[in-house]
Amino acid sequence: MREWSAWYEGTPEALSAFYAPRQRDSVERSERRAGGVLGLLQRMWWGRIPANPSERIDQAHLPVAADIARGSADLLYDEAPQIAVSGSEGTQARIDSYMPDLHQVLANGAELGSVLGGRFHRVTWDKTVADRPFVTTVDADAAYPEFTWGQLTTVTFWYVVAADETRSKVWRHLERHELDADGYGLVFHGLYEGTDSELGQRRPLNVQAATAPLANQVDEFGALKEGRTKGLNVVYVPNQTPQRRWRHHDPGMFLGRSDLDGVEALMDNLDEAFSSWMRDIRIGKGRIIVPDYMLRSNGPGAGTTFDLDRTVYDALNIPDTEGSAPPIIAQQFAIRVEEHLATCEKITQQIVHTAGYSSQTFGDDTDGAAATATEIKARERRTFRTRNRKIRNETPAVRALVGKMLSIDAAVFNTGGLDLTAPISVEFPDTAEDSPLAMAQTAQTLYTARAASTATLVRMQHPDWTGQQVQEEVRLILAEQRSVVDPFTIGS
Repeated sequence: MREWSAWYEGTPEALSAFYAPRQRDSVERSERRAGGVLGLLQRMWWGRIPANPSERIDQAHLPVAADIARGSADLLYDEAPQIAVSGSEGTQARIDSYMPDLHQVLANGAELGSVLGGRFHRVTWDKTVADRPFVTTVDADAAYPEFTWGQLTTVTFWYVVAADETRSKVWRHLERHELDADGYGLVFHGLYEGTDSELGQRRPLNVQAATAPLANQVDEFGALKEGRTKGLNVVYVPNQTPQRRWRHHDPGMFLGRSDLDGVEALMDNLDEAFSSWMRDIRIGKGRIIVPDYMLRSNGPGAGTTFDLDRTVYDALNIPDTEGSAPPIIAQQFAIRVEEHLATCEKITQQIVHTAGYSSQTFGDDTDGAAATATEIKARERRTFRTRNRKIRNETPAVRALVGKMLSIDAAVFNTGGLDLTAPISVEFPDTAEDSPLAMAQTAQTLYTARAASTATLVRMQHPDWTGQQVQEEVRLILAEQRSVVDPFTIGS
């Protein structure tokens, strides 16, 4: 996860910080052990260590990892999913009030989950912040989950709340979610004083300002006193499954798969090719080679220079030696644009394909012509298949989150009129939409064939509407239909 996080961050400092130490370790042990992981790390571009410490390595980075993560999140949550319950207007209205914030949290979480292989969403409440429960995200590299038959049953989150400069003393806040014997969700909070590598001893919550507000909200065991409702307060949303890297590791086998899993070396190759291109540009600048006597002295101990930007030079008394080379030589290296461009494009296409997407998803449109939704889906079939795989993981997680929000809303905020037993439906909108005319023609065909209800047709035309807006539109349509006079009944 640290490796994927470094590629997502995309700074030379982050990439070098991850690969350079492994490179040094590989070099030190290269005589005793060749090939394998060490040999691979030794060849990584971002793990290069110059022979001369003062030598500068020109390393440029293309943020393809960040582009893939953002594209993945946009495919899922560019538009908010339709979440609805039937038979309870009060419950539907409350769900609609959750949606603006929930949509944003889910979109941000999906981007991070694409990088780390999954993310945790928890239902949170704070009466000093909001009058309703809300959802927060915990990154997968700040959690230790426990699964039972593939289902999340316990998870511990940790946060560093304070540390000294040497990190010889580190204060951590642990938040543990588990189920009691009756299946109710419990949330435990603990503060620990330790070191950079050891958890240390438990301390009272009020010792640190970050955890002091929790001191009066927990019982003698550290569990929150309120908010105990059926089910865990946390859901884990895997990015893609199955997990091929950790399939023999528990709990790794139950975690999701990162979109960057398996393309780390390709991304390293891409940066190496792009860095070579940038190096060609740098060394391809026009240069002038001049003899020593033409350099301007900067004084004792200050060296000599030749100003390339000057347009007028002092007269120099240089003898014209017949048959000799000119004292000033212009040098211009070729910049291999086509070769580098083709290499970078090919590597990028392979990265995108291995990650599970079509090249067209990231702007590789060869003909540039306008296309219908059907044509777009045909071109981006691999992307839509990956999206469907992710939706199968997202749907039950979103349904569980909304159900838990409703139960916390009733238990903590005493919100009445909520039907906690009504089934919750979650529907993700189509990403490739036809023109309004094509959608209207489809709706007309379905209406004529009596193959869809009025509510379904309204949702097709307005996928961004809430359930209440759809119901109001259906009411207006039915009212208009009843007011239309049948011409065959006039005069009868």
